[in-house]
Amino acid sequence: MKKKRNKETRPNLGNSIYSLTHEELQTWLENHGEPKFRATQIFEWLYQKRVEYFEEMTNLSKGLRDKLNESFTITTLETVVQQKSQDGRTMKFLFEMNDGYTIETVLMKHDYGYSVCVTSQVGCRIGCTFCASSIGGLKRQLESGEIVSQVIKVQKALDEQGERVSSIVLMGIGEPFDNYDEIIAFLRTINHNKGINIGARHITLSTSGIVPRIYDFADEKTQVNFAVSLHAVTNERRSKLMPINKAYPLEKLLPSVKYYNETTGRRVTFEYGLLGGENDSPDEARALAKVIRDYNLNIHVNLIPVNFVPERDYVRTPRSQIFEFERTLKEEGINVTIRREQGHDIDAACGQLRAKERKKETR
Repeated sequence: MKKKRNKETRPNLGNSIYSLTHEELQTWLENHGEPKFRATQIFEWLYQKRVEYFEEMTNLSKGLRDKLNESFTITTLETVVQQKSQDGRTMKFLFEMNDGYTIETVLMKHDYGYSVCVTSQVGCRIGCTFCASSIGGLKRQLESGEIVSQVIKVQKALDEQGERVSSIVLMGIGEPFDNYDEIIAFLRTINHNKGINIGARHITLSTSGIVPRIYDFADEKTQVNFAVSLHAVTNERRSKLMPINKAYPLEKLLPSVKYYNETTGRRVTFEYGLLGGENDSPDEARALAKVIRDYNLNIHVNLIPVNFVPERDYVRTPRSQIFEFERTLKEEGINVTIRREQGHDIDAACGQLRAKERKKETR
């Protein structure tokens, strides 16, 4: 992160201590007459022992605990709905925050461990026409602490089973790059070795394509996995599916992806949601392969069978056609996988649970 966040521009949500990075906490301690090393002790209490009250931080002086109580809260989320898939591999949570708004978080069990998909905004302003997340528009940004709290809340559920979160996905409700500074702070905390300590290569961030932030993120030179939601390879079709394409059309988006490749030396994933009759023909697959070759991009394509959303008009692509699309890309020499579907028997689509449970909130 190249500049410190301006506190005056951040929402006043009870001054969650989870919103402070380790460096910011060190600065706060120094400004309050305390030694910097206390930041590491506080991080251990918050993220390794996962205490809920400052009084539990017994190796801190009473004076410091009083200062923490006066200045911060330890963010808590209330579970409104908790769904579990029949195979037990997916859990979806609807959490209520202290201002009454709700957010979704998903826990997925894979062969390699447990992954948590977190939300970055209350609602979304991007307006993708196939997505439930943008129904009702953007209500407000989340502080980094509210994003951190989602991981903590899910981790506490796993603590009861003796398990831990092994990877993080920023693909829940909201556009991460529309809340850039808070997302970077979140990444700093969950990656910190005294924080949640998730390795950067076990974190995936996805954007709809806010081009200036792609350049910024490339310059951060993190090892975080990076994905771009593409979904179409002509401006006409992509603008229909994703109105953000009108601001950042393909001729701006694709060079930014190339810059990311060259600056970081890392591959980018194109998320490509298959929508029945819209973008799922073999010709579309060949056009996608041509775009990747023309821009000389280092790309992996992740095909997503899009979940049906009642509020939207799109239908799922038949399985046989999904496999044909995949086969065509492979014949064109493109690295491609089909995303494994989980939670199909619960409200699996992003924003769908919130849209069903909080209709007033998503109008």
